[in-house]
Amino acid sequence: MADQTLDELADLVRAKNAGPFWLTLDVFLPSDEVFARVAASPVVDPVVIADLYRATPDVVRIFPMPALRAIKISLPRPVTQGSFADRDMHSGQQHVPLARVLVPERA
Repeated sequence: MADQTLDELADLVRAKNAGPFWLTLDVFLPSDEVFARVAASPVVDPVVIADLYRATPDVVRIFPMPALRAIKISLPRPVTQGSFADRDMHSGQQHVPLARVLVPERA
C-alpha cells in the first residue's frame, strides 16, 4: 500500500452549501481500515484544510464519524452565496482541492 490521494481511497468526496455562509465537504470511505487511515492523515488537519481553502485554521470544523465511515469538514465560504463575486453558487466544485490531498501509507 503506497501513498494515495483521497480521491483514490474514498467512495465519494463532495462539496455543498451549508447555508449561504458555510461550505461543507463530505468524505465517504469504503471500510473501517480506510477510514482509520484517512482519519490519521492531513485530511483531518485544520491547518491543511485552511491552507487549501484560504481560510484560517480556527474556523475549520472537522467531524470524523467512524460509525458512518465518513468525515465532514465545514468552513466559511469565501464569499456569500449568490453575491456578485460568487463563482460557484452551489459549491459543487469545491471538493477538488480536498480530493487531491495525499494520504500517507499507514505504518
